[in-house]
Amino acid sequence: MYRVDLNSDLGESFGRYTLGNDDKIIPLVTSANVACGFHASDPVVMDKTIAMAAAAGIRVGAHPGFPDLMGFGRRNMVVSPDEAKAYTLYQLGALNAFLRAHGMKMQHVKPHGAFYNMAAKDYTLSKAICEAVKTYDAGLIVLALSGGELARAAMDLGLRTAQEVFADRAYEEDGTLVNRRKEGAMITDEDEAIARVIRMVKEQKVTAITGKDIPIRADSVCVHGDGAKALAFVEKIRAALTAEGVEICALEEIV
Repeated sequence: MYRVDLNSDLGESFGRYTLGNDDKIIPLVTSANVACGFHASDPVVMDKTIAMAAAAGIRVGAHPGFPDLMGFGRRNMVVSPDEAKAYTLYQLGALNAFLRAHGMKMQHVKPHGAFYNMAAKDYTLSKAICEAVKTYDAGLIVLALSGGELARAAMDLGLRTAQEVFADRAYEEDGTLVNRRKEGAMITDEDEAIARVIRMVKEQKVTAITGKDIPIRADSVCVHGDGAKALAFVEKIRAALTAEGVEICALEEIV
């Protein structure tokens, strides 16, 4: 039996600025990564997002990022391990207030943007993030790039670890994501993206941007909810996985 979680980065609106199709995407995924106020979101947005997730019966995780609202958390920052740990703890606490208010429990932690991509390559940064998670709640799942340093650090610290793949991103041979500024970084053909996801789940392989097959582990598939065709794509990927005999369920039922 093949099983996989579908996760999406949500709650990334801010004040009067609306981003994504959260209300439509939430019923189609099994896990939501909710922004915690550093790279996006605000208290009202967090509250509304958690309320929607609760109504849909999906699981929620924290999506901590760098303190960079203007850059949407996608710009690299130089931070010490102590700073990274404190940033993570702060954001977990912020989101958990709203989860508790809605009678929900945090399921996982997935860093955002540059925080995520840097952690995938930097064991020291990853260890600091994981120490924050373990200090806060040792039962939380760390959602990390398949084969990356964050996954390794989480396992080293004895944390529940889920490894994720991306439906619409190209991979380098070392398993990292191709930089968004590089040609071919985004998979724009829906059928190609879906075929890649099915292969990642069932065969644990993906073709890198160089044409070489590399090993990959897919506990969860990240689907983005802010593109023009995002909603239709998530519907198609769910249908395709189900047709292939893949059960779609939340992370806590997989790891």
